[in-house]
Amino acid sequence: MPTVANGKICYIEMPTTDAALSAEFYKQVFGWKIRKRGDGSIAFDDTVDGVSGTWVKGRPPQGNPGLMVYIMVDSAASTIEKIVANGGAIVQPIGADAPEITARFRDPGGNVIGLYQQPA
Repeated sequence: MPTVANGKICYIEMPTTDAALSAEFYKQVFGWKIRKRGDGSIAFDDTVDGVSGTWVKGRPPQGNPGLMVYIMVDSAASTIEKIVANGGAIVQPIGADAPEITARFRDPGGNVIGLYQQPA
């Protein structure tokens, strides 16, 4: 069960023009669990059941960083390879936020999302 606590971020709506394509991308790259909601829309749960959400049509993608969401990964370098192999694009390579290990990518829906690797 996810942690339930006042102030916790729990749900994200991500703009896309193709929910199935976006769902497959996040499943392949990050291992997110994909499911159909009761209304038929495609939803996701992250790998630790801490955050869930859905993809929504009719909203512009978050292509210019404002509010940035970062996804924690074991290896930023290997995740970048998966992102590119699955149709995403790197918009900020590893090293721009040194000494933090981060990168930014554009997903198939056009959203810019960050990667964060915990230092060893």
